[in-house]
Amino acid sequence: MTLIDGITSRSVQTPRLRANVLERAGDREHGGPVVVFIHGNVSSSLFWQDTMLSAPEHWRVFAIDLRGFGDSETLPVDATRGLRDFSDDVASVVAEMGLGSVHVVAWSMGAGVALQYALDHPVRSLTLQSPVSPYGFGGTRGDGSRLTDDDAGCGGGGANPDFVAHLESGDTSSDSQASPRAVYASSYVVPGFVSEHEDIWVESMLSTKTGVDNYPGDGVPSENWPGFAAGTRGVLNTMAPRYLDLSGIVDLEPKPPLTWIHGANDLIVSDTSYFDLNYLGELGVIPGWPGAEVAPAQPMVTQTRRVFEAYASAGGTFQELVLENCGHSPHLEYPEAFRDALVATVEAAGGE
Repeated sequence: MTLIDGITSRSVQTPRLRANVLERAGDREHGGPVVVFIHGNVSSSLFWQDTMLSAPEHWRVFAIDLRGFGDSETLPVDATRGLRDFSDDVASVVAEMGLGSVHVVAWSMGAGVALQYALDHPVRSLTLQSPVSPYGFGGTRGDGSRLTDDDAGCGGGGANPDFVAHLESGDTSSDSQASPRAVYASSYVVPGFVSEHEDIWVESMLSTKTGVDNYPGDGVPSENWPGFAAGTRGVLNTMAPRYLDLSGIVDLEPKPPLTWIHGANDLIVSDTSYFDLNYLGELGVIPGWPGAEVAPAQPMVTQTRRVFEAYASAGGTFQELVLENCGHSPHLEYPEAFRDALVATVEAAGGE
């Protein structure tokens, strides 16, 4: 595992799992805000290193590898619990380390983990980057209602088998469009973005454990287009709408301050996501699409905005930052803007 100078790692054994945790060398044990970073799908805590190093000196910062990612223990993921296996793991690490009520910063699928964590545990603030829709990934209308009873087109059956094969083989090249490096360059960031740490980001992606109990999970046959539906095991099924509905955040009391940061050119979490099979059907990439009345693309960003606006209307504090010419990874693509928004959120919420 490649660590940038100034970042250290430790193994934390909890009653649930052995978790790998990154921290910043020299952070004081007491005195400042405690900030926990949660990574997204097909990644690990390695992606947070630069952001952790740029945090104010009086903060204590930690990044946790979720089960089956990075250097944490590989354990089965029960998709029927939504993202709770992951959020319960985070809670067990926070408890074992005695961190108390923390500020949570989270990315993509990890932002869903953070929302579930906030529903179950007090948090001081939430900074969510490119979050999965509160209604899961794929298979819902704008109001969050499910398109089919079996969540057709969602979950583990929708993963690109070539991409999974490249993960399993540890491919670090860009020879194939389905290689992790090529997917990073085309989807994690806007095309043309250059990072000096790209090799580390690819290493992070390759730490993803594959299989039906991890990434991507299983699928089941369906009579509905495109012919498969969400299974019960593994990572992608955790975000199937039958298992994941985080819209209850609107009724949370007390409501922590919430900041939403996302790129205007995100291809993964979008109202026109290239990872939503219904949208690909609309484009003709997947044949046999039954039309927008039956299988509309999921308006992911619109759904998120509606839920967060309702959160604010119910007494919460919510702000949105949209970055132009930015993809799925604002903390990499616009680190200063991301840091400024994060610092403003944490410092306004306060706490030690």
